[in-house]
Amino acid sequence: MKAADRLLWWLFAGSMGGKNRARIARLLMDEPCNLNRISEKLDLNYKTAQHHVRILEENNILTGQGQHYGKIYFPSSFLEENKEDFEKIWVRVMRNGLSDKDDEVIR
Repeated sequence: MKAADRLLWWLFAGSMGGKNRARIARLLMDEPCNLNRISEKLDLNYKTAQHHVRILEENNILTGQGQHYGKIYFPSSFLEENKEDFEKIWVRVMRNGLSDKDDEVIR
């Protein structure tokens, strides 16, 4: 398994909150959004969305343009290059419901 696959599996299937992170990445592959729009579209608490976006950005899955409230998030070139692998993980995560406490609010 290549390093990119290990990272994607860990972020989306192997750790708490992976399902929400996968949902965020999937949304942003379809349309760039700011944090408020992400939280609304996915019915996530704003702080929860913020937490997951920060993790995805730190791991080079997302990239942002702008600052503060108006910052718009996009898939990174890394995610675009590994889109096929992400899609395989996405199917497994959604089919198997791999989640433990995905809906827990981050405070």
